[in-house]
Amino acid sequence: MQPTDTYKTIATEVHKILLKEKKSKFYGYAFPIQDESEVRPLLEQLRKAHPTANHVCYAWQLGIENPSYRANDDGEPNNSAGMPIYGQIQSFGVTNILIVVIRVFGGTKLGVGGLISAYRKTAQLTLETAKIVEKIIQKHLTLTFEYAEIDTVMRFLKKNQLELVSQKLHLDCEVVLAVRKKELKRVRKELMSLHKIEVVAL
Repeated sequence: MQPTDTYKTIATEVHKILLKEKKSKFYGYAFPIQDESEVRPLLEQLRKAHPTANHVCYAWQLGIENPSYRANDDGEPNNSAGMPIYGQIQSFGVTNILIVVIRVFGGTKLGVGGLISAYRKTAQLTLETAKIVEKIIQKHLTLTFEYAEIDTVMRFLKKNQLELVSQKLHLDCEVVLAVRKKELKRVRKELMSLHKIEVVAL
């Protein structure tokens, strides 16, 4: 069973994967995203890049444990575009992703079945082209302590191979660590046992 503190997403954007179906052209795009607010600017950018497009259909998913998603048919028959695209996001097991399929009509109607197949296939080809990576869910811990404790803290970080996100080292120091989610309880407990160090989870 897959550990709960990892997830799969795409490493970089994928552009203009082309599928031709009865003279219609379907262009597939994929974008790694962190927030729903990124979706609209990307769609507007693609509409400008494809001024002759009849439909700009898409699906996105965000989140790991309780993911949210949206699928949009952009004027195609109900559930003939957005959901087939979303089905491929599920099939590849990826999240934090937006997939857009742009259709330029070629003069021949495909019917609902033909549309479902074309949108699904374009999304599939786009994801097959993408570099899919596994990422670790990390949580941040803030430590505050007096400068005299700096060696103790740094030894602990090195021993546990923890990532230092930021540090402010004055008479009173503050460092932010990135800790793998499943290690969080243990790391926090061990740090709290180092008395003169205050630990806050972000």
